[in-house]
Parts: sequence; C-alpha cells; structure tokens
Amino acid sequence: MKKIFATIAAIVLAAGAAFAQDMAELTEVYNSAAALLQEENKAGALENFNKAVIMAEAIGDEAADILSECKGIIPKLSLSMAKDLVKAGDFDAAVLNLDYVAKVAEKYDDFDTMGEATGLIPQVLKQKGATQIKDKDYAGAVDTYNKILADDPADGVSALRLGSALSALGKTEEAISAFETAAANGQDAQANKQIGTIFLKKASANLKEKKYADAVENALKSNEYAANPQALQIAGQASQLAGKNADAIKYLSQYLEAAPTAKNAGQIAYTVGALYQNAKNNAKAKEFYSKALSDPKYGPEAKKLIDTLK
Repeated sequence: MKKIFATIAAIVLAAGAAFAQDMAELTEVYNSAAALLQEENKAGALENFNKAVIMAEAIGDEAADILSECKGIIPKLSLSMAKDLVKAGDFDAAVLNLDYVAKVAEKYDDFDTMGEATGLIPQVLKQKGATQIKDKDYAGAVDTYNKILADDPADGVSALRLGSALSALGKTEEAISAFETAAANGQDAQANKQIGTIFLKKASANLKEKKYADAVENALKSNEYAANPQALQIAGQASQLAGKNADAIKYLSQYLEAAPTAKNAGQIAYTVGALYQNAKNNAKAKEFYSKALSDPKYGPEAKKLIDTLK
C-alpha cells in the first residue's frame, strides 16, 4: 500500500535547485505520511498524503510516481477511517465520511473503493436506526428509515422497522402505510401481523368505549391481516352487547374453532349455548352447553340447562 521514496542524486543533479528542493520537500511529506500510517495515525497520514498530492500535481511529470501512490492510498485510507467511525457508533460522521470516500475514490478512479463506500452508507443508516429503536429514540428512527427508503423504496425490512417506530409514537395510520410497504416487499408475514395488532388494539379500545360497531369492524380487520382468536372474541362480545345475537353466535363460534383449548373456552361455549337457547334453537343450545361441561365454573349450570332442554 505504501513505500518510502528516496531523493535520487541523479534527479538532483539534472534539475535546478528550486526543482530539487520541491522534490525533496515532496519526498519528505510522503515519507512522513507513510511513517504515520505505519504508526496507525490515520488522520495524520491522510493529511500528509493529501498535501503530497497537491505538491506532486504542482511539480508535474517528475512526481508522477509519488502522485500515483498517494491516489492509490487516499481512498482506501479514508474508507478505513470511516469504518472506524462506524465501530465507534458515530454513525452520522461515518455517513459523511463515506460520502467523501465515494467522491474522492471516483476522482482517483478507484471504483472498487467507491462502490464499497456507496454500499456501506445504507448499512450504516440501518445500524443507526436499529440503535435508535433500541434506545427508544423512535422519532430519530423514523427520520433515519425515511432516509433509507427515499433511496430504496423497495427495502421491506426498513419499511417494517419504520412502521414499528411510527407505531411506538402512536402514529397508527402512518405505521399501517409503512407496514403495507413492507408487506409488498417481502415482509408480508411480519408486516400483516403488526397491522393486525394495530387493529386489535383499536377494537379493544372501542369495546371499552362501548363503540360496538367500531369494535366489530376493527376486530374483523385485525383478523383479516393476521388470524387471531382474540379478534373473533372481541367481535363476538361487541355484537352481543349491541344486541346482534346472530353475529355474536357466529363470531364466538369461530373463536371456539380457532382456540378450542383456551382457558375461557367453557365460558364462551356456555354463552353461545345461552344465545342459541334464547333463539329457540334448543339442539344447538345443548350442543354448546355440552362443550362447557368440563368447565369448573360453568359446567354445573350447563348440565342443569341440558337436562331442562330434554
């Protein structure tokens, strides 16, 4: 990567005093940069390599070898320094430095380093976003993931994390939009689950607020995005409280099909039995009362009702 240049006597003899002095100074600066690099003083080395480029360009063809060496070192050294910033967690400075690396590498025709630097920028931003979410800096994470998606709208993972940050901030509609983008770009299972959770929370809040129609609507939306027995239970409870017993029977029966071993299965079966009994459908009432017989609380009463309906 680096080599030490010597001031050759032949050059000195062939050139004028001023030229010889310029070459000597250039050689000294370059050798100083190389020594600093060996000592892992990357900042000092980079400063001297850049200074050597300016001096070599001013001298001309006679300094071509040193100029070529510097142009080969500077992009790679700058990239190494940017990676050090990533390791230190200084993501903003790292992104700025990677952008500089890409520009200087392109200027010096080091296209491999340019490509690596350009490719690292979104990775660094993703690390920054993940750290922000871990630290509960959700507003910062939203800004970071929006930057990533501005450059790559099809980044499903970043859209998923953006949705999570927005959801944590209570921006549910924006979160749903982000999750839908994630679902459309390979993250459908996780994204739909998150959307389902959002609608489930809405349904639960609606039920507490006695907004039964909204509770049913949001519960069913939740179940459409991600099958969830709890959503069916809320839809059934809200329908029952709204006096829509046929709907309550439908949704609570679906709940029992989805969660037959749930802790409250006996209670729900007893409720469905009572709803059928009120509807004068004794056969169905007995069927669901029978499903409640093993429940310690509702079983004894269910047995009495079954005997009554004989």
